[in-house]
Amino acid sequence: MKIEIVSWVALSCLWLMFAGSAALKAGECEVCIKVLDRFVNSIDEDVKKNQDKVEQELKNFCKKLKNKEERFCYYIGGLETSATNILRMISKPIGYHMPAEKLCSKLKDADGQICELKYDKEIDLSSVNLKKLKVKDLKKILSNWGEDNACKGCAEKSDFIKVVEDLMPKYAPEAAKKRKTEL
Repeated sequence: MKIEIVSWVALSCLWLMFAGSAALKAGECEVCIKVLDRFVNSIDEDVKKNQDKVEQELKNFCKKLKNKEERFCYYIGGLETSATNILRMISKPIGYHMPAEKLCSKLKDADGQICELKYDKEIDLSSVNLKKLKVKDLKKILSNWGEDNACKGCAEKSDFIKVVEDLMPKYAPEAAKKRKTEL
């Protein structure tokens, strides 16, 4: 009788541990998984063993990120402007080598916004017709290149297109070569 009760309690505990964190669907938590994979690969083994060092390194790592990845850092508390802080939920599992997919699944339970982040689709500069892009997309190209100020005086779409075409050899030389050979 005692053995049955103990085994029933043990099975119940196991079920409760795994019931809350369901497997991620394909494409879900893509920003979380990619950022955590890059972060874990960038730190040394001795850092992974110390939660405080992991958190500090993650904060330093987050300072270099932009766009969706920066938003992810905001959600987990990796930025100074973050409203919440769930870095402990990341630093501890990193110490015992939990895979990024499993870690992101746990983070999803804590804050669903984390897994709602998706990367924007990449624009193939070698084949896209710049005249058919929206100004917003042209601005995004310049922003990704770190040239936010390159088009401060631009008033029309054609101005943005000219700046993108002028900077393309510097930031996307392969695409620029391909575009010239097609002309």
